[in-house]
Amino acid sequence: MTVLENPPLALYVHFPWCVRKCPYCDFNSYTLRGPLAERDYVAALRADLSAQAQAVPGRAVNSIFLGGGTPSLFSPAAIAEVLAVAGERPGLAPGLEVTLEANPGAVERGRFAEYRAAGVTRVSLGAQSFDAQRLAALGRIHSPDDTRRAAEELHAAGLDNFNLDLMYGLPGQDSAGAMADIEAALSLAPAHVSHYQLTLEPGTPFAASPPRLPDEDTIERMLARCRERLETEGFAQYEVSAYARPGRQCCHNHNYWTFGDYLGVGAGAHGKLTNASAHEVARTRQAREPRRYLASAARGVGTCTVVAAEQLPFEFMLNVLRLSAGFEPRLFSSRTGLPWGAVEPAVRQLMARDLIVEDGGQYRASPLGWRFLNDVLLSFLPESPKSVG
Repeated sequence: MTVLENPPLALYVHFPWCVRKCPYCDFNSYTLRGPLAERDYVAALRADLSAQAQAVPGRAVNSIFLGGGTPSLFSPAAIAEVLAVAGERPGLAPGLEVTLEANPGAVERGRFAEYRAAGVTRVSLGAQSFDAQRLAALGRIHSPDDTRRAAEELHAAGLDNFNLDLMYGLPGQDSAGAMADIEAALSLAPAHVSHYQLTLEPGTPFAASPPRLPDEDTIERMLARCRERLETEGFAQYEVSAYARPGRQCCHNHNYWTFGDYLGVGAGAHGKLTNASAHEVARTRQAREPRRYLASAARGVGTCTVVAAEQLPFEFMLNVLRLSAGFEPRLFSSRTGLPWGAVEPAVRQLMARDLIVEDGGQYRASPLGWRFLNDVLLSFLPESPKSVG
């Protein structure tokens, strides 16, 4: 009999406000108009976290990600308060990773040392580019020098385990420009680099009025050159868009990609929780709009939906096939409660097309499979064609 197991548990905390909403962004974020409602929002987070912790008795949090929006708009004292509540309930595992997302243009000087004192162990810095013209096209509020100063302060604060977010395929960007961004990032000695292609997401200003982007051949060339350069500097690509120095992979994101559990706290936050005794996996979601969230969090209001068994293969593969190391069949069964036979025919068909490869009992997407990952994933949707062509 296949046994569903409770996987490691993480905590995601969402902070929904930004100084300005970027035209490419489809995250649940809102331009800050007026004073930041820090005290009210932290109080709502406290109530939300306490209510959700009841669903995970005896399970400690192994990583925390403070995302947004722009969490660095909130004071170190507010961040410390949120972490203190998490420490009380559900509780924190020793030595856990605590990541704070920060916008280089929205962090006051000297705050990184205070964030570290509050309990932050890792920072993800939204650089996006080191070209002022590209940043303006993206609607970013910071300059390249703001990113450089922020990186200097991170090192000075002892937070050398930091990530730089970079984007490629930007309006007006060529391969040389993408490489220049990589070189500028490497000069700041990050531990991790996230390298994302700009995509036009539905409902964003960029989708409504698309900027002129590089063609696919140019994008393929810039990605290949950037990947090679990162690897020569000791950054291993362990996920489709993530590169890290040895031992510096993002623990929190790795938990997502291995279909682990996480509490989602804050406006619009999503969560995933396994109940092994009930043999079910559920998705949770909080109210998206900040005012509605503030009104509902104290009552523990949110939605919880059990994932249908036939949907679990797709949800599992959606995450795990992003990893360069792939997965073992046992992980599939322990995280979904389904037998390997539920996906083995589709996996075999994809292997026959060189889209998935097997090595030492590990299954992973091939380079071709990574390139056409969305098409590969269609093979795991219920009642979908089981071939890619």
